Amino acid sequence: MQQTGIAALAALLSPSILSSALAGTAEKAMANKIGIQLFTLREQLLKDVKGVIAEVARIGYNQVETYYGYPGAYAASGFWGLDAKAFKMLLEANHLTSPSGHYNVSAFLSKNGDDEILKSHIETAATVGQKYFVIPALPTEIRKSGTLDDYKEMAVKFNHAGEICKKHGLKLAYHNHNFEFKDQGNGTTGYDILLKETDPALVNFELDLFWAVNAGLDPVAMFAKNPGRFKLWHVKDMDKADKGVFTEVGTGSIDFKSIFSEAKSSGLEYMFIEQDVIKGDPYQSITQSISYIRKVLLK
Repeated sequence: MQQTGIAALAALLSPSILSSALAGTAEKAMANKIGIQLFTLREQLLKDVKGVIAEVARIGYNQVETYYGYPGAYAASGFWGLDAKAFKMLLEANHLTSPSGHYNVSAFLSKNGDDEILKSHIETAATVGQKYFVIPALPTEIRKSGTLDDYKEMAVKFNHAGEICKKHGLKLAYHNHNFEFKDQGNGTTGYDILLKETDPALVNFELDLFWAVNAGLDPVAMFAKNPGRFKLWHVKDMDKADKGVFTEVGTGSIDFKSIFSEAKSSGLEYMFIEQDVIKGDPYQSITQSISYIRKVLLK
């Protein structure tokens, strides 16, 4: 009956009206995919996690991406002093969800690493209610001087981690920087190896648009070459004068309009605004970025 009703309504609407209505639905769906990577507000979170989460919700975000397992300057114990259950309750109290989280699994990725730290973090992610478990970076030695063989070993590790995640109802993804795109010879990069030698059914990718463009890549071409692999995005802009400087979305040099137009080809499910360094007021910054996406990129 529901399908019949929709068909009847479609018959009454002109093609232009129907097209407009469908476009509006698509825009709303895309708008619901916008979140923020909390690393953007790391200094504020250390001082007042509850205040930060409330302000993020007030600004208009409905999702957050966490980072976990980094002691010292970036995070206090757990989620800035809260355990996974308490953090989830804080999100719910502010009508927020967390579909994705970054987890420090360097110990798992090391030569003699075992599964224990990975499984512990997976339990945390499941408690928070996350869908994606993201490996945020490779071990330091690979970042500095990794070979293609090193990346092949990482691909094996990723597939294994993906299997464990799947057993716990989670999906694995890998977040890039720019070092993965270094030519290792014959035009092959470490990132090429990760894409080629991981199982698409087990391993997804979170494309950091800033770092991809910084390394000279075209995200649209990446989507066309590996359609559906890039389920998550980090949306952050690059200063027009200095490609090593971060800036608010819409004020820099990255062509987000062309990238957003190919979201379907990417396989996009969630996007997270992130700005590694903010020179002004952080809340004004994240307000400016989300406003640009909603008012310009989703129109």
